[in-house]
Amino acid sequence: MDLATYLPRQRLRVPEHRVDRPRFPVIDAHNHLGQPFGKEWSERSASDLEAAMDEAGVAAVVDLDGGWGDRLRREIARWQDALPGRVAVFAALDYERWASDRAFGETEAARLRDGVAAGARGLKVWKKLGLRARDPGGRLVPVDDARLDPLWAAAGELGVPVTIHIADPIAFFDPLDEHNERWEELRENPDWHFWPTRPPGRPELEGFPPFDELIDGLEAVVARHPGTAFIGAHVGCAAEDLGRVSTILERSPNFHVDLAARIAELGRQPRTARAFIERWPDRVLFGTDMGPDPAWYRVYYRFLETADESFAYDVDEDAAPTQGRWRIHGLELPDELLRRVYRDNALRLIRF
Repeated sequence: MDLATYLPRQRLRVPEHRVDRPRFPVIDAHNHLGQPFGKEWSERSASDLEAAMDEAGVAAVVDLDGGWGDRLRREIARWQDALPGRVAVFAALDYERWASDRAFGETEAARLRDGVAAGARGLKVWKKLGLRARDPGGRLVPVDDARLDPLWAAAGELGVPVTIHIADPIAFFDPLDEHNERWEELRENPDWHFWPTRPPGRPELEGFPPFDELIDGLEAVVARHPGTAFIGAHVGCAAEDLGRVSTILERSPNFHVDLAARIAELGRQPRTARAFIERWPDRVLFGTDMGPDPAWYRVYYRFLETADESFAYDVDEDAAPTQGRWRIHGLELPDELLRRVYRDNALRLIRF
């Protein structure tokens, strides 16, 4: 039998709790309604979105797919204007043009100013920064490139947060061999595999930057711009190293994190994950990255609210694992933490 066809059914008999609605109204601070990430919503309406949110107990959603220019204005009109107070659209960067623009930092700062004037409520930075975007000389633009300082400063002056995603799970930076815990996922998505990596601190050599170098770059940017609010996507881009994320949070009060698409990583270290949230109760934001889907929200609510053990981190208990062959355990967060994570922390940073 091939490993791909081996899908054992758990025979452990433990309590199970279905959580259809959250204990407190939720703000999903990390989601997608536009192309390319929110493509399932491209043919759906604002009334469809409102119905899905109401069913799941979601008060508001951040749409990270705004883009820039006319595209941004269309995204704002379609969602934010149609559902005032319930959708916040973030602008994005034009990474492809950096290769022909020697002043790309100033250009992006000006574009962000225009976007905020048009109604954008924040900026989304994707992992092309640090991993793929190149400058006019053909060199990879590092995360902490000083040429981007005008952009980060502009976000602070405008009072809008920057949701930044610059690294993926650590296994994505490892060889694709018998030791890689995400082997199946990376075989299905080879463009997610950032290997081979080059030696640390050697940008002149071929290969992707190592994981830790990317996180170091993120910390440097956040520290250099204390007046700008940063939200480290996917638990600060390092959900498997919460100690490292805590170090950045401790050193930089302007840094925050969201939980989006990382309950698989958090749920296999439940005691560490709960202690992390207890230590940083005002710096953790709820997010899913899964589209506004009541089925997905139920999985997240179960993870955060119950003490259930050894359950699937996906919507389908019997499906092949989408990330790794493990199961997760609930955090059973108390009400005072749930209220902050679900809603209060997002409201301090994001204007709806």
